[in-house]
Amino acid sequence: MNVMVAMSGGVDSSVAAALLMEQGHDVTGVTMKLWGGDSDTGCCSVSDVDDARRVARMLGIDHHVFNFGDRFDTDVVAPYVDAHRHGHTPNPCIECNRHVKFDKLLVRARALGFDAIATGHHARVVTRDDGTRRVARGVDHAKDQSYVLYMLTQPQLRATLLPVGDMTKDEVRARAAALGLPTAVKPDSQDVCFITSSVGRAGFLESRVAFTPGRVVDGVSGAQVGQVEAVELVTVGQRRGVGLPGGSGAPRYVTNVDVPRATVTVGPASDLYDGHVVLRDVVWTDTPPAGPVSAQCSAHGTVKAATFDESTRTLLWDEPHRRVAPGQAVVLYDGDAVLGGGIATSGVSRKSVGSSTSAGRRSQGRSVESHA
Repeated sequence: MNVMVAMSGGVDSSVAAALLMEQGHDVTGVTMKLWGGDSDTGCCSVSDVDDARRVARMLGIDHHVFNFGDRFDTDVVAPYVDAHRHGHTPNPCIECNRHVKFDKLLVRARALGFDAIATGHHARVVTRDDGTRRVARGVDHAKDQSYVLYMLTQPQLRATLLPVGDMTKDEVRARAAALGLPTAVKPDSQDVCFITSSVGRAGFLESRVAFTPGRVVDGVSGAQVGQVEAVELVTVGQRRGVGLPGGSGAPRYVTNVDVPRATVTVGPASDLYDGHVVLRDVVWTDTPPAGPVSAQCSAHGTVKAATFDESTRTLLWDEPHRRVAPGQAVVLYDGDAVLGGGIATSGVSRKSVGSSTSAGRRSQGRSVESHA
């Protein structure tokens, strides 16, 4: 096949390109120029483009740079800022995959006559007996990235290759070292690519969002117990940095963020647990699930048992679950295979209230397990 490999300048995409060449594919490397500002997280910097170009040269393949900056600003950066403006907790890596890597890049690849695109994600594409495909967890569960690929559809999956999904991270680095690739020891990218460590999230947002000072109130009494400089920077589940005086007794956590009222509500850990979460913008790899599912609420979060009610877009937890911050992705699995997912809202489904109450009653008399 004629394959376009998205080369970020990291070790995974470098080895992905090498593996495809070994398999006999006609490989071309592409690096996407997405962010025009400062970057130090090993994904969007000038040095990353240079690293990708050096690897391509060593492999003997063509390398191109596509400027998708406008699309990145519109569909990743702007929604990230807007989410904070409304007190939500976004995942920009998911939106980059949704709108740029597996949309804009795939469209460009098809227009140029490529059969497929490939990335260095630690995940797999598996084909079922009926011919449909699903994203599945990578062999290295500690590095698994299937969570951030939950939005891929059947047409996208048919044109996507994930060559390193069957390898552990150590195996990827060993292969890169054996090939003499300069990215073999390059650190992994960890943070949001358009936010530098020197500025941080608050520094990035302060020139884009009018921060709202707010009061912190107790969820039971309603009494003010502290204050924050920016309600927009607070997220559900947060414990530190919410203006609570030290030595004030048992730990209290953020249970709600109300930006219009400039109010952050806090309470004990038990107040964080709920029996359901309502989703929006739900997408399915194939068809909606019927019956039990497993759900994951962060990139490396603990998987929990649940049932999804398609009619109300409500996920009903088998056991009370730590509340999911609005804006976070909730991904549903059948074993290791991704079924689909959606974005957590702060809404309450009428149909789920009874189930939530029942789940809460079932939990009485025993400790509630913490969610990573």
